[in-house]
Amino acid sequence: MAITKIDAVLLKKMFLAGAKNLEAKKEWINELNVFPVPDGDTGTNMTLTIMAAAKEAGSIEEPTMENLAKAISSGSLRGARGNSGVILSQLFRGFTKVMKEYQALDTVALAAALQKATETAYKAVMKPKEGTILTVAKGISDKAAELSVETEDIELFMQGIIEHGDYVLSQTPEMLPVLKQAGVVDSGGQGLMQVMKGLFEGLLGKEIEESAIQNSESVKTNITIQKSEETDITFGYCTEFIIMAEKEFTISEEQEFKGYLSSIGDCVVVVSDEEVVKVHVHTNHPGQAIEKALTYGALTSMKIDNMREEHQEKLIKDAEKISKEEVKAQGYQKENPRKPVGFIAVSVGEGLDEIFKGVGVDYLIPGGQTMNPSTEDMIEAIQHVNADTVFILPNNSNIILAANQATYLVEDKKVLVVPSKTVPQGITAMINYMADRTPEENLESMTEEMNHVKTGQITYAVRNTTIDNKEIRENDIMGLGDHSILSVGNNIEAVALETIEAMMTEEAELISIYYGSDMEQEAAENFAAKVEEKYPEVDIELHSGGQPIYYYILSVE
Repeated sequence: MAITKIDAVLLKKMFLAGAKNLEAKKEWINELNVFPVPDGDTGTNMTLTIMAAAKEAGSIEEPTMENLAKAISSGSLRGARGNSGVILSQLFRGFTKVMKEYQALDTVALAAALQKATETAYKAVMKPKEGTILTVAKGISDKAAELSVETEDIELFMQGIIEHGDYVLSQTPEMLPVLKQAGVVDSGGQGLMQVMKGLFEGLLGKEIEESAIQNSESVKTNITIQKSEETDITFGYCTEFIIMAEKEFTISEEQEFKGYLSSIGDCVVVVSDEEVVKVHVHTNHPGQAIEKALTYGALTSMKIDNMREEHQEKLIKDAEKISKEEVKAQGYQKENPRKPVGFIAVSVGEGLDEIFKGVGVDYLIPGGQTMNPSTEDMIEAIQHVNADTVFILPNNSNIILAANQATYLVEDKKVLVVPSKTVPQGITAMINYMADRTPEENLESMTEEMNHVKTGQITYAVRNTTIDNKEIRENDIMGLGDHSILSVGNNIEAVALETIEAMMTEEAELISIYYGSDMEQEAAENFAAKVEEKYPEVDIELHSGGQPIYYYILSVE
């Protein structure tokens, strides 16, 4: 018998199946990275994004189109990581805007929802590029519109759009020469197709254990934190729950609730999204926190852990939100007096952390290529900085969209994103901040100054390929520039020197060298001496960056 309607119960099963299918294929998708670097992360970012939504959707015992739409939209929006994850969250956001208006979806409603998904995702990207996940999404929605008037059978409908989506994906190398040169299809588009295929499996009856979603490693952080001995734990109960607010949870109510939680504990995190409020607090009186929360609405997803008794690793997994606030010995800080301007930066190593702190950054988010922070990580960092205006420096092109998305979800502060694509750009931007300028004037000048910085990064290849007319073999050393591969060889120092040479201009005044965790200080000092000998008229600065993956991060300005 043909399936002609999808109700909320079935849609929930389909969505969880889509999430698990993507998770199962994430490493394969990571390997589709155009550049053969050891930190391809499209599959990881998309998986973390959809798993954040799946975790919320999976917790709904009696799904309706409305509460399922809210869970998928809110969860993916806040869990979005990297450009591919942000675009995926926008696809879900557009889809759910339509689905929540129906009690059940037929092929016409599905086509309308897919069209809205594509429109929303395209609008979220300032300069949409064809040959990417956006192109695949458009191909799917166009085919859906065509099939919706030809059939009411949702199984045939899904088969048709998946077949066409695979075809569009196969054509992405013809739209982006860099994909063709590397011999891969677009990784984001492949990720989207794995979601679609998982949805189809769910439609056909594939069962997904909801506990598998709730316990998935993809929704946990991979950060280890060293804490004090048990006797140093002032507040013994890690308390988390979600408030389903009976009415709009206003900014004043949020501030009042935060103040109350701070009076009975610490490590307070309150994240609201319309009627849904996520709460985390360490306290000796979890009952008091729950009693106060009940004045705002019903509670769900309640969890109380005794931190003095549980093994430290379990504490970290259960308290994933606060872990990022404590990472790298930042620790939790009581709110400082409100100030006009604050700064947040994404950093990738202990040495770079110290440099950012030295130029005035208030809060550091651990991240970079190997682990892109989510939109919710950005929101939590913004809440942590007690300032009227907060500047965010993503320092990675793959994090800018997530930072921009956070600006729309924060209402009590002005949030400005400095579009820094590399760590050296972020450092230069911070150095050029002037306290006597307005935030908007500073954003303009910081952006202008950082655009004068050229960045090179030295790492190794993880596969054989040809990029930028350069033959690359697995384990070759590569010098990556802002837009292309500048050097390939088998010696770190030689490739780094050649990379600097490719970046040099007659106007260059400063070369900065940040050596990574895999480089010895003596080797870095010898390299810096050779650079100084080659460019005696240019200032050379050597810093311990401590970054993983990249032997050196280099900048010329």
